[in-house]
Amino acid sequence: MILALLNQKGGVGKTTLALAVAGEWAMQGRRVILVDADPQGSALDWSEMRAREGLPRLFSVIGLARDTLHREAPALARDADLVVIDGPPRVAGLMRSALLATDMVLIPVQPSPFDGWASAEMLALISEARIYRPELVARFVLNRCGARTVLARDTAETLADHDPPALASRIGQRIAFAAAAQSGRIVRELDHESVAAREISALAAEVAHLGSPRSAS
Repeated sequence: MILALLNQKGGVGKTTLALAVAGEWAMQGRRVILVDADPQGSALDWSEMRAREGLPRLFSVIGLARDTLHREAPALARDADLVVIDGPPRVAGLMRSALLATDMVLIPVQPSPFDGWASAEMLALISEARIYRPELVARFVLNRCGARTVLARDTAETLADHDPPALASRIGQRIAFAAAAQSGRIVRELDHESVAAREISALAAEVAHLGSPRSAS
């Protein structure tokens, strides 16, 4: 399966979620490749930090920030159980290429009306990609949710009736993600029983279930 995390809006946590999900799957024994398709190269920076810390490699991180991604990603998928694409903000050509390459796209949004409005362009690109990839699965994922906030609840309720809908799994606003990233780790390595680690585990499981042939829609 090829999974892409995409949103035209920056700062919604695409890289954090891409690394966390890739790491979760890798620690389950799956062969994972993460494609850093963001010109900023944050996932590559994380991989270099991990190497400097002397930590074993969890998964491969490859820089492919170019609009030929749809031609190159399928070849990577032959060498891995899962390919995770960390997409760019505001680069339409790269975004289109990533959408044509992927089986499933997750759109991270924060519980804010501004994030919802900013997603309109992303949804237009998904509709365009489905002309060529009608089987493309798309879901919103609520990220950086404050605990029990009315805004997070209202955003989740709004997206429940949306097309695409939101995943049931939500990710909280937790300093564990920043602490892990700064040391080239994922949250499960810091504390596998933490709330953050459990949230990522639930997210990865839900995505894997959606990506199965019987569940995808």
